[in-house]
Amino acid sequence: MQTTTPIISFIGWHNSGKTTLAAKVVHHLKQRGYAVAVIKSTKETGIPFNPPGTDTHAYLQAGADNVTLIAPDQMATFSPPSRLDIQTMADTRFPQMDLVIAEGFKHNPDIPKIEVCSDDETPLFQSVPGVVAVAADVAIQHPKIFSRDQVSQIADFIIEFFQLRKL
Repeated sequence: MQTTTPIISFIGWHNSGKTTLAAKVVHHLKQRGYAVAVIKSTKETGIPFNPPGTDTHAYLQAGADNVTLIAPDQMATFSPPSRLDIQTMADTRFPQMDLVIAEGFKHNPDIPKIEVCSDDETPLFQSVPGVVAVAADVAIQHPKIFSRDQVSQIADFIIEFFQLRKL
């Protein structure tokens, strides 16, 4: 029985196509019946997810540790930044998922990564631990290479890598 939620992260330089490729892989995995969650890391601050004047903002300002907003068409949870590591966060927030696709977290040595390369960038796998595959449309030497349009093959690689149950 699976004890931790499998996580694989898409990494790469800014504007390398990480989100585009990861979203296509998520779509492909969903079409095959897998339950998939996403955790995206960003360096940006002050993103207006929960603007002042909203009820959820008022509860957070009052000191609530978490606030969940449930509407007829969606649900959102607001909380301060987690001090949990990404694996613990995935295990506690997404235990029912077959897989968590992450974007970022390139310096976490415990997360396997797929690097997305474009043009003449210096490959990250030369200095970042845990890169298990590379998606690139340029000539790169790595044991596991995909072109960026091989979405189905990348999804198959992830399924095999984690030995996810067959659907």
